[in-house]
Amino acid sequence: MTYTLKLYVPDDTSPAQRQAAERLFRQALEEALGDAALVVPVYGAYLSIVAEHGETPDPEALTVEQRTVLESWQLAETAAIEAVFGPHRHLDEGGYQIVLAG
Repeated sequence: MTYTLKLYVPDDTSPAQRQAAERLFRQALEEALGDAALVVPVYGAYLSIVAEHGETPDPEALTVEQRTVLESWQLAETAAIEAVFGPHRHLDEGGYQIVLAG
């Protein structure tokens, strides 16, 4: 399986800047997870956890495996966002969408 990434960046961002930012986001995400092949399964598992337990699940309500997935994804997501938008970005500045293919 593969994934499609869309970054939400300011309107005055050039196509080359957007592509460079998307490359940087992917690279940081994949490195934080340990391998590009882990993005789809970890993100899919994360989505399942959120669907079942909500956006901010109680860690005590999760299994050890679910907590591991949740924490892994959150750390990778933070690394990717910080790589592109910086560590002090505001919540309304930029964002991303991942679509799982296949």
